[in-house]
Amino acid sequence: MFKKLLSSIGIGSATVDTKLAKAQYAQGETVEGVVEIRGGSVEQHIDKIDLALVTTYIREVDDHKFEEKAVLARHKVSDSLTIGPNETKTIPFRFTLPYDTPVTLGSSKVWLQTGLDIQMALDPQDRDYLTIEPHPLVTAFLEAARQLGFRLHHVQCEQAPRHWQRRLPFVQEFEFRPASGAFRGRLDELEAIFFVSEHGVETILEIDRKARGFAGLLAEALDMDETLVRFTYGPNDLASLPQLLANAIHRYS
Repeated sequence: MFKKLLSSIGIGSATVDTKLAKAQYAQGETVEGVVEIRGGSVEQHIDKIDLALVTTYIREVDDHKFEEKAVLARHKVSDSLTIGPNETKTIPFRFTLPYDTPVTLGSSKVWLQTGLDIQMALDPQDRDYLTIEPHPLVTAFLEAARQLGFRLHHVQCEQAPRHWQRRLPFVQEFEFRPASGAFRGRLDELEAIFFVSEHGVETILEIDRKARGFAGLLAEALDMDETLVRFTYGPNDLASLPQLLANAIHRYS
C-alpha cells in the first residue's frame, strides 16, 4: 500500500524515453522512432501514450511581446497498457511532419514531447528537440534569393493577422536584406512567408522599398513603402525560379 501511494505521487513510478531514428528532418518528412517505458517499483496502468509536436511563437498585445506555445500535431503511440516493476516496453511509432512545421532557424525551436497518462500520478514526460530543414521547394527559394544577392537576416514565428491564418495561429517570417546585386540600394528588405502543400508553394512577399527623395521618405514614414505580393511556384518552376522571383520584385520595387 505504501509503495502504491509513493507511485501515485510520482516517486518510484514509470519513466519514458523517446528515441528517434534521427534528429534532423525536412518539412513533410516521416518521423520514426520508439518510445521506451521503464517500470518503477510497482506495477502501473498507463491509460495512453502520446506524442505532441510543439513550437513557440511571438504574440504581441498592447505593444508587449509574449512567447506562446503551439501544438503542431499530436500522435497516439499506444492505448492502455500495464507496465510491471522494473519492466521495459519498447513501442515503435511513425508520423508525418506537417508542411507548416517551422524551420529551426533563428529563434525557432521544435520539439517532440512524449507523455504517459497515468491515473492519479504525475505525468512522466520526455522532450526531444528536432532540427527541421526547409521543404525542398522552400530551399529552392532560399537559393534563388541568394543568387539575387539577398542575405537571410532573421527568421521568427509570429502571430498572424486573421486573414493570413491557416491551420495555425502564427506564421514563420523569413527576412532578407539585399547585400549585393541589382536590388542593393533599391530595397531595404524582403520578407517571405511560405505556405507549402503537396502541389507547390504559395509565398507572401513583403517588398520594402528603399526611400528615395522626399516622396519616398514620406511613404516610408506612413508605412506606404511596403508592397504585399502573392507569389506561387511549383516543382516545374525550379530551373527558372531566380528569374521569376526577380521579375516579381522588379514589378513592385
